[in-house]
Amino acid sequence: MRIGVLTGGGDCPGLNAVIRAVVRKGAGIYGHEFVGFRDGWKGPIENLTMPLGIAEVRGILPRGGTILGSSRTNPFKVDNGIERITENLATGAVDALIAIGGEDTLGVATKLHEIGVNVVGVPKTIDNDLNATDYTFGFDTAVNIAMEAIDRLHTTAESHHRALIVEVMGRHAGWIALHAGMAGGANVILIPEQPFSLERVCSYVESRFQSHYAPIIVVAEGAVPDGGENATMAKGLDSFGHVRLGGIGEWLAGEIEKATGKEARTTVLGHIQRGGTPSAFDRTLATRFGLHAIDAAHDGAFGEMVALRGTEIVRVPLASATTELKLVKPEMYAEAEVFFG
Repeated sequence: MRIGVLTGGGDCPGLNAVIRAVVRKGAGIYGHEFVGFRDGWKGPIENLTMPLGIAEVRGILPRGGTILGSSRTNPFKVDNGIERITENLATGAVDALIAIGGEDTLGVATKLHEIGVNVVGVPKTIDNDLNATDYTFGFDTAVNIAMEAIDRLHTTAESHHRALIVEVMGRHAGWIALHAGMAGGANVILIPEQPFSLERVCSYVESRFQSHYAPIIVVAEGAVPDGGENATMAKGLDSFGHVRLGGIGEWLAGEIEKATGKEARTTVLGHIQRGGTPSAFDRTLATRFGLHAIDAAHDGAFGEMVALRGTEIVRVPLASATTELKLVKPEMYAEAEVFFG
Protein backbone atom coordinates (compact mmCIF):
# COMPACT_ATOMS: atom_id res chain seq x y z
CA MET A 1 0.00 0.00 0.00
CA ARG A 2 1.21 3.53 -0.80
CA ILE A 3 0.34 5.91 2.04
CA GLY A 4 0.51 9.70 2.14
CA VAL A 5 1.34 11.57 5.35
CA LEU A 6 0.65 15.23 6.09
CA THR A 7 0.78 17.63 9.04
CA GLY A 8 -1.66 20.53 9.17
CA GLY A 9 -2.37 23.58 11.32
CA GLY A 10 0.05 25.03 13.84
CA ASP A 11 3.30 23.15 14.41
CA CYS A 12 3.97 21.62 17.80
CA PRO A 13 6.62 19.46 19.47
CA GLY A 14 6.11 15.76 18.69
CA LEU A 15 5.01 15.92 15.06
CA ASN A 16 8.28 14.43 13.83
CA ALA A 17 8.00 11.61 16.37
CA VAL A 18 4.63 10.64 14.83
CA ILE A 19 6.04 10.72 11.29
CA ARG A 20 9.04 8.64 12.35
CA ALA A 21 6.91 5.97 14.04
CA VAL A 22 4.49 5.73 11.10
CA VAL A 23 7.30 5.21 8.61
CA ARG A 24 9.50 2.97 10.76
CA LYS A 25 6.70 0.50 11.47
CA GLY A 26 4.86 0.95 8.17
CA ALA A 27 7.90 0.36 6.00
CA GLY A 28 9.95 -1.85 8.31
CA ILE A 29 7.20 -4.18 9.56
CA TYR A 30 4.38 -3.96 7.01
CA GLY A 31 6.36 -3.15 3.86
CA HIS A 32 4.24 -0.13 2.92
CA GLU A 33 5.55 2.75 0.81
CA PHE A 34 5.17 6.36 1.94
CA VAL A 35 5.00 9.78 0.35
CA GLY A 36 5.16 13.00 2.34
CA PHE A 37 2.77 15.80 1.42
CA ARG A 38 4.25 19.21 2.15
CA ASP A 39 2.60 22.08 3.99
CA GLY A 40 -0.64 20.56 5.23
CA TRP A 41 -3.58 20.28 2.85
CA LYS A 42 -1.71 22.50 0.38
CA GLY A 43 0.41 19.41 -0.40
CA PRO A 44 -2.25 17.15 -1.88
CA ILE A 45 -4.02 20.12 -3.50
CA GLU A 46 -0.90 21.23 -5.41
CA ASN A 47 0.79 17.80 -5.44
CA LEU A 48 3.73 19.03 -3.36
CA THR A 49 5.50 15.88 -2.24
CA MET A 50 8.77 14.63 -0.78
CA PRO A 51 10.29 11.18 -0.33
CA LEU A 52 9.39 9.65 3.02
CA GLY A 53 11.31 6.50 3.80
CA ILE A 54 13.33 5.19 6.72
CA ALA A 55 16.35 7.27 5.65
CA GLU A 56 14.30 10.48 5.75
CA VAL A 57 13.06 9.92 9.32
CA ARG A 58 16.41 9.10 10.92
CA GLY A 59 17.36 11.52 13.68
CA ILE A 60 14.10 13.47 13.72
CA LEU A 61 12.71 12.16 17.04
CA PRO A 62 14.03 15.06 19.19
CA ARG A 63 13.39 17.77 16.61
CA GLY A 64 10.56 20.26 17.04
CA GLY A 65 8.36 21.40 14.17
CA THR A 66 7.66 19.08 11.26
CA ILE A 67 9.90 17.94 8.42
CA LEU A 68 6.82 17.96 6.17
CA GLY A 69 5.97 21.60 6.82
CA SER A 70 2.50 22.82 7.70
CA SER A 71 -0.12 25.41 6.80
CA ARG A 72 -3.69 26.39 7.57
CA THR A 73 -4.85 25.74 4.01
CA ASN A 74 -8.55 24.87 3.85
CA PRO A 75 -9.33 22.78 0.72
CA PHE A 76 -12.96 23.88 0.89
CA LYS A 77 -11.87 27.51 0.41
CA VAL A 78 -9.65 26.69 -2.60
CA ASP A 79 -11.14 26.50 -6.10
CA ASN A 80 -11.76 22.81 -6.85
CA GLY A 81 -9.66 21.98 -3.78
CA ILE A 82 -11.33 18.66 -2.98
CA GLU A 83 -11.37 17.56 -6.61
CA ARG A 84 -7.66 18.37 -6.94
CA ILE A 85 -6.88 16.32 -3.83
CA THR A 86 -8.71 13.25 -5.11
CA GLU A 87 -7.16 13.61 -8.57
CA ASN A 88 -3.62 13.96 -7.21
CA LEU A 89 -4.07 10.99 -4.88
CA ALA A 90 -5.26 8.89 -7.81
CA THR A 91 -2.47 10.09 -10.12
CA GLY A 92 0.14 9.38 -7.45
CA ALA A 93 -1.35 5.95 -6.72
CA VAL A 94 -1.81 6.94 -3.06
CA ASP A 95 -4.10 4.41 -1.41
CA ALA A 96 -4.56 6.14 1.93
CA LEU A 97 -3.74 9.26 3.92
CA ILE A 98 -2.59 9.72 7.52
CA ALA A 99 -3.55 13.26 8.54
CA ILE A 100 -1.91 14.67 11.67
CA GLY A 101 -3.57 17.79 12.98
CA GLY A 102 -6.09 19.51 15.18
CA GLU A 103 -9.74 20.40 14.90
CA ASP A 104 -9.48 22.06 11.47
CA THR A 105 -7.20 19.47 9.86
CA LEU A 106 -9.23 16.57 11.20
CA GLY A 107 -12.46 18.30 10.18
CA VAL A 108 -11.23 18.27 6.57
CA ALA A 109 -10.13 14.63 6.97
CA THR A 110 -13.61 13.72 8.19
CA LYS A 111 -15.27 15.29 5.15
CA LEU A 112 -12.80 13.62 2.79
CA HIS A 113 -13.57 10.24 4.34
CA GLU A 114 -17.28 10.89 3.77
CA ILE A 115 -16.65 11.22 0.03
CA GLY A 116 -14.59 8.04 -0.15
CA VAL A 117 -10.99 9.02 0.62
CA ASN A 118 -9.19 6.53 2.88
CA VAL A 119 -8.06 8.62 5.85
CA VAL A 120 -6.70 7.87 9.34
CA GLY A 121 -6.36 10.74 11.81
CA VAL A 122 -3.79 11.57 14.49
CA PRO A 123 -4.83 14.29 16.98
CA LYS A 124 -2.47 17.24 17.41
CA THR A 125 -3.00 20.45 19.39
CA ILE A 126 -0.95 22.04 22.14
CA ASP A 127 -4.23 23.43 23.53
CA ASN A 128 -5.25 19.86 24.52
CA ASP A 129 -8.87 20.67 23.61
CA LEU A 130 -9.80 17.71 21.39
CA ASN A 131 -12.61 15.91 23.17
CA ALA A 132 -11.92 12.40 21.89
CA THR A 133 -8.51 11.98 23.55
CA ASP A 134 -7.31 12.47 27.13
CA TYR A 135 -4.11 14.23 26.01
CA THR A 136 -2.54 15.45 22.81
CA PHE A 137 1.22 15.59 22.24
CA GLY A 138 2.78 19.05 22.39
CA PHE A 139 0.67 20.06 25.37
CA ASP A 140 3.11 18.79 27.97
CA THR A 141 6.01 20.60 26.31
CA ALA A 142 4.03 23.86 26.10
CA VAL A 143 3.08 23.63 29.78
CA ASN A 144 6.69 23.03 30.80
CA ILE A 145 7.92 25.99 28.75
CA ALA A 146 5.27 28.24 30.31
CA MET A 147 6.03 26.93 33.81
CA GLU A 148 9.75 27.65 33.41
CA ALA A 149 8.92 31.20 32.26
CA ILE A 150 6.70 31.73 35.31
CA ASP A 151 9.45 30.43 37.60
CA ARG A 152 11.87 32.99 36.16
CA LEU A 153 9.38 35.84 36.31
CA HIS A 154 8.74 35.33 40.02
CA THR A 155 12.23 36.62 40.84
CA THR A 156 12.05 39.78 38.73
CA ALA A 157 8.52 40.50 39.97
CA GLU A 158 9.75 40.39 43.58
CA SER A 159 12.82 42.51 42.80
CA HIS A 160 10.86 45.36 41.19
CA HIS A 161 7.54 45.08 43.09
CA ARG A 162 5.64 44.70 39.83
CA ALA A 163 2.59 42.74 38.81
CA LEU A 164 3.72 40.46 35.99
CA ILE A 165 1.27 38.99 33.50
CA VAL A 166 2.08 35.91 31.41
CA GLU A 167 -0.07 35.47 28.30
CA VAL A 168 -0.17 31.88 27.03
CA MET A 169 -1.94 30.10 24.20
CA GLY A 170 -5.51 28.88 24.58
CA ARG A 171 -8.15 30.11 22.15
CA HIS A 172 -11.19 28.36 23.59
CA ALA A 173 -9.70 26.18 26.33
CA GLY A 174 -7.51 27.15 29.26
CA TRP A 175 -5.60 23.92 29.79
CA ILE A 176 -2.14 25.44 29.28
CA ALA A 177 -2.91 28.39 31.54
CA LEU A 178 -4.40 26.15 34.23
CA HIS A 179 -1.60 23.58 34.31
CA ALA A 180 1.27 26.05 33.92
CA GLY A 181 -0.27 28.45 36.41
CA MET A 182 -0.76 25.80 39.06
CA ALA A 183 2.70 24.30 38.49
CA GLY A 184 4.34 27.73 38.51
CA GLY A 185 2.57 29.06 41.59
CA ALA A 186 0.64 31.83 39.82
CA ASN A 187 -1.52 34.07 41.99
CA VAL A 188 -4.31 34.39 39.42
CA ILE A 189 -5.19 32.20 36.43
CA LEU A 190 -7.62 33.48 33.79
CA ILE A 191 -9.09 31.09 31.21
CA PRO A 192 -11.60 31.34 28.32
CA GLU A 193 -14.13 29.10 30.06
CA GLN A 194 -14.56 31.49 33.00
CA PRO A 195 -15.18 35.20 32.21
CA PHE A 196 -13.29 37.14 34.86
CA SER A 197 -14.08 40.11 37.07
CA LEU A 198 -11.48 42.85 36.62
CA GLU A 199 -12.36 44.16 40.06
CA ARG A 200 -11.64 40.78 41.63
CA VAL A 201 -8.35 40.43 39.75
CA CYS A 202 -7.26 43.85 41.03
CA SER A 203 -8.27 42.83 44.53
CA TYR A 204 -6.04 39.75 44.27
CA VAL A 205 -3.18 41.96 43.05
CA GLU A 206 -3.51 44.37 45.96
CA SER A 207 -3.80 41.52 48.46
CA ARG A 208 -0.59 40.02 47.14
CA PHE A 209 1.29 43.32 47.43
CA GLN A 210 -0.01 43.79 50.99
CA SER A 211 1.68 40.52 51.94
CA HIS A 212 4.96 41.98 50.56
CA TYR A 213 5.04 39.72 47.54
CA ALA A 214 4.55 40.54 43.87
CA PRO A 215 1.71 38.87 41.92
CA ILE A 216 2.03 36.68 38.84
CA ILE A 217 -1.06 36.45 36.64
CA VAL A 218 -1.36 33.78 33.94
CA VAL A 219 -3.93 34.55 31.26
CA ALA A 220 -4.95 32.47 28.24
CA GLU A 221 -5.15 34.43 24.98
CA GLY A 222 -8.87 33.67 24.74
CA ALA A 223 -9.80 34.86 28.25
CA VAL A 224 -12.39 37.63 28.41
CA PRO A 225 -13.57 40.00 31.16
CA ASP A 226 -17.21 39.99 32.30
CA GLY A 227 -19.28 41.55 29.54
CA GLY A 228 -16.20 41.97 27.31
CA GLU A 229 -14.93 40.35 24.15
CA ASN A 230 -11.78 38.68 22.87
CA ALA A 231 -8.68 40.80 22.36
CA THR A 232 -7.47 40.44 18.78
CA MET A 233 -4.16 41.22 17.09
CA ALA A 234 -5.58 42.05 13.66
CA LYS A 235 -8.85 42.20 11.78
CA GLY A 236 -9.91 39.50 9.38
CA LEU A 237 -10.17 35.71 9.55
CA ASP A 238 -7.97 32.82 8.50
CA SER A 239 -9.15 30.22 5.98
CA PHE A 240 -10.96 28.30 8.72
CA GLY A 241 -12.76 31.40 10.00
CA HIS A 242 -10.61 32.08 13.09
CA VAL A 243 -9.60 35.54 14.27
CA ARG A 244 -6.01 36.07 15.42
CA LEU A 245 -6.21 36.39 19.18
CA GLY A 246 -3.73 38.27 21.34
CA GLY A 247 -3.44 41.39 23.42
CA ILE A 248 -5.43 40.43 26.50
CA GLY A 249 -2.24 40.56 28.60
CA GLU A 250 -1.42 44.15 27.60
CA TRP A 251 -5.00 45.24 28.14
CA LEU A 252 -5.01 43.66 31.58
CA ALA A 253 -1.71 45.31 32.54
CA GLY A 254 -3.11 48.72 31.67
CA GLU A 255 -6.29 48.16 33.65
CA ILE A 256 -4.38 46.90 36.70
CA GLU A 257 -2.12 49.96 36.68
CA LYS A 258 -5.11 52.30 36.46
CA ALA A 259 -7.02 50.54 39.23
CA THR A 260 -4.20 49.84 41.71
CA GLY A 261 -1.46 52.34 40.91
CA LYS A 262 0.99 49.45 40.77
CA GLU A 263 3.33 48.89 37.85
CA ALA A 264 2.30 45.97 35.62
CA ARG A 265 4.17 44.33 32.76
CA THR A 266 3.22 41.61 30.28
CA THR A 267 5.21 38.74 28.81
CA VAL A 268 3.61 37.07 25.78
CA LEU A 269 5.08 33.61 25.26
CA GLY A 270 3.44 33.12 21.88
CA HIS A 271 5.21 30.72 19.53
CA ILE A 272 7.93 29.99 22.09
CA GLN A 273 5.42 27.46 23.45
CA ARG A 274 5.34 25.66 20.10
CA GLY A 275 9.05 25.55 19.40
CA GLY A 276 12.00 23.49 20.45
CA THR A 277 12.48 19.89 21.41
CA PRO A 278 9.51 17.87 22.75
CA SER A 279 9.38 16.60 26.31
CA ALA A 280 9.82 12.89 27.09
CA PHE A 281 6.07 12.54 27.62
CA ASP A 282 5.28 14.11 24.26
CA ARG A 283 7.90 12.06 22.41
CA THR A 284 6.46 8.86 23.86
CA LEU A 285 2.81 9.77 23.26
CA ALA A 286 3.51 10.95 19.71
CA THR A 287 5.45 7.76 18.97
CA ARG A 288 2.63 5.59 20.26
CA PHE A 289 0.09 7.56 18.21
CA GLY A 290 2.19 6.98 15.10
CA LEU A 291 2.54 3.25 15.73
CA HIS A 292 -1.20 2.83 16.23
CA ALA A 293 -2.07 5.08 13.27
CA ILE A 294 -0.15 2.88 10.84
CA ASP A 295 -1.80 -0.18 12.42
CA ALA A 296 -5.19 1.40 11.68
CA ALA A 297 -4.23 2.16 8.08
CA HIS A 298 -2.85 -1.36 7.60
CA ASP A 299 -6.09 -2.82 9.00
CA GLY A 300 -8.21 -0.66 6.71
CA ALA A 301 -9.77 1.17 9.68
CA PHE A 302 -10.35 4.35 7.70
CA GLY A 303 -12.45 7.17 9.10
CA GLU A 304 -10.87 6.43 12.48
CA MET A 305 -8.53 8.44 14.72
CA VAL A 306 -6.12 7.21 17.35
CA ALA A 307 -6.70 8.54 20.86
CA LEU A 308 -5.36 8.18 24.39
CA ARG A 309 -7.82 6.80 26.93
CA GLY A 310 -6.15 6.30 30.30
CA THR A 311 -2.92 4.57 29.33
CA GLU A 312 -4.32 2.80 26.27
CA ILE A 313 -4.29 3.96 22.64
CA VAL A 314 -7.70 3.32 21.09
CA ARG A 315 -9.47 4.04 17.82
CA VAL A 316 -12.40 6.44 17.71
CA PRO A 317 -14.44 7.85 14.82
CA LEU A 318 -12.75 10.83 13.18
CA ALA A 319 -15.94 12.84 13.52
CA SER A 320 -15.79 12.58 17.31
CA ALA A 321 -12.65 14.73 17.34
CA THR A 322 -14.45 17.77 15.99
CA THR A 323 -17.98 17.58 17.38
CA GLU A 324 -17.19 19.09 20.80
CA LEU A 325 -14.21 20.80 22.39
CA LYS A 326 -12.74 19.54 25.66
CA LEU A 327 -12.95 22.45 28.09
CA VAL A 328 -11.77 23.06 31.64
CA LYS A 329 -14.58 22.13 34.02
CA PRO A 330 -15.63 24.55 36.77
CA GLU A 331 -14.61 22.10 39.51
CA MET A 332 -11.08 21.90 38.08
CA TYR A 333 -10.81 25.68 37.97
CA ALA A 334 -12.06 25.82 41.55
CA GLU A 335 -9.05 23.75 42.61
CA ALA A 336 -6.73 26.44 41.27
CA GLU A 337 -8.76 29.27 42.85
CA VAL A 338 -7.66 28.10 46.32
CA PHE A 339 -4.26 29.67 45.57
CA PHE A 340 -5.48 32.98 44.13
CA GLY A 341 -4.47 36.21 45.84
